[in-house]
Amino acid sequence: MEKFKLPSNEDEQSVLKTIRIKFATLKQIEELAKESNLSVNRVINECIEFALKNLESKSEKAD
Repeated sequence: MEKFKLPSNEDEQSVLKTIRIKFATLKQIEELAKESNLSVNRVINECIEFALKNLESKSEKAD
């Protein structure tokens, strides 16, 4: 699996969506955002994109 890397800041089109997130998870994300000088929003988006790229397909699970 490829390693998770945080990119530099870029402007991208986005949509507003409300989500619920575990408090402990948010604290980890906030710390990572602070260390990386990125917004919490950007870190969350990168985490989601990484997870989707590395999601096992149904055929991979059967192997």
